[in-house]
Amino acid sequence: MAMNKKALRSVIALASISAFALTACTGPSGGGGSASSASSGPIAYGTTDKVTALDPAGSYDNGSFMVMNQVYSFLLNSKPGSADPVPDLAQSASFTSPTEYTVKLKPGLKWANGHTLDSTDVKFSFDRQLKINDPAGPASLLANLESVSTPDADTAVFKLKLANDQTFPQILSSPAAPIVDHQVFPADKLLSDDDIVKAKAFYGQYTIDSYKKNELISLKAYPDYQGVLGKPANDAATIKYYAEPTNMKLDIQQGNIDVANRSLSATDVDDLKKDSKVKVNIGPGGEIRYITFNFDTMPFGAKTPDANPAKALAVRQAIADLVDRQAIADQVYKGTYLPLYSNVPNGFLGANQSFKDAYGDGNGKPSLDKAKKVLSDAGVSSAVTLNLQYNPDHYGSSSGDEYAMIKDQLEKSGLFKVNLQSTEWVTYSKASRADEYPLFQFGWFPDFSDSDNYLTPFFPNGGFLKNHYNNPTVTDLINKQLTTTDKSAREATIQQVQNALAKDISTLPLLQGAQVAISANGVNGVDKTLDASFKFRLGTVSK
Repeated sequence: MAMNKKALRSVIALASISAFALTACTGPSGGGGSASSASSGPIAYGTTDKVTALDPAGSYDNGSFMVMNQVYSFLLNSKPGSADPVPDLAQSASFTSPTEYTVKLKPGLKWANGHTLDSTDVKFSFDRQLKINDPAGPASLLANLESVSTPDADTAVFKLKLANDQTFPQILSSPAAPIVDHQVFPADKLLSDDDIVKAKAFYGQYTIDSYKKNELISLKAYPDYQGVLGKPANDAATIKYYAEPTNMKLDIQQGNIDVANRSLSATDVDDLKKDSKVKVNIGPGGEIRYITFNFDTMPFGAKTPDANPAKALAVRQAIADLVDRQAIADQVYKGTYLPLYSNVPNGFLGANQSFKDAYGDGNGKPSLDKAKKVLSDAGVSSAVTLNLQYNPDHYGSSSGDEYAMIKDQLEKSGLFKVNLQSTEWVTYSKASRADEYPLFQFGWFPDFSDSDNYLTPFFPNGGFLKNHYNNPTVTDLINKQLTTTDKSAREATIQQVQNALAKDISTLPLLQGAQVAISANGVNGVDKTLDASFKFRLGTVSK
């Protein structure tokens, strides 16, 4: 039976978190599993997601990060079932002043290639992220990092620009924070996937045994891993990549794979709930889907022949007045997604409904009259052509239906003509941030469970979106909430940020969803990894 809206809201609410206290972070050397427990044989995982790059400085997407979480470690990480960061490579970690965070490493750490893993690698990893600052990478997460020093081989000290950063422990478990081998990775450029695999530059629950990019990855358990995840519940795993979700659905039904995850259509998920041979596992949802506007190249954008900021804003506002989120959620996603009316999703601190209040009829329904008026008042007298791009593989096959419905909603108004185009993810992820798409689909799978993760990466100076949006007032408010220790005051500031973003419309929030993974009968542990850390860990799965 399809999950109803009440049930989905309950799932989403599980993602709610509280601010971090600035206290010491200590923990045991292991904890993900017992070193003496027996492991099952190999497990097979299927996905339609794609790997952009195995180099942590060169990718900022769920498909790449899923693999990184198996083969790299972090200073801090979270145990399955929790989103709270605890020591992983670290032995201890704490704020030693409002602007200094000090990490002590576990002794005797070794990379899979035999190299020593110490504070030199830690400093190198973070310096490298900032130096390379790849457009497709996660360096924007390190905006508050000023420098890293290494008093000795076991110690790293992070100096922060802003004091009392409420998210920094989470940043150390994020896509910007996998630690890499300084003897393998170049300091100023990306390293190819094949070279990383050849060099065995891994320290995680697994190492990569064989690698065919976006076809098949073979992993084997790394016996010398000492991190918080512990010994994996299986001794090996494969990751199989599918071009079509229908083929992945067929393979999970026939027992050819043990787990199917990201992404099956809502119809497929609904269908699989009736199949006695599989189990549909659902976890807390922080995923959002949205449209991004390129402030340079959208209609009337800053670098178009007829540049006009007032008209460009009116175009964004009219689109916001016309989009019917509820219809998309019901008709395309059959309730597995809910309408999203702000940049911070429901269940997170300070989430409000700023777009619902400001656009349409004020109750979530579209308003043609408001859209007509806002364009007319700005002097836009003829239908506006929108070049709207979406991605058919990374965000699931239902994206085509989703954007066909958006096109229909906009064109029915008579105010817009929509040219709809799609591109596969490997090209799309770079082109979207290189001014090639005036309006484009994006989704977000949180790096960590905090409201700030929907703000800091996106909006100061265009963030990772590279869409040329810059509002100093918004940036100041984002910085303020980041460093506010009082929860109520921080919540109020987060709401101010959302209200300001709703006025500018750098992005148009559309939908919020849950985590869904399908497991075959006899496969255990999938539910353990669908937690509010949003990290899928193969090490919990056994059969």
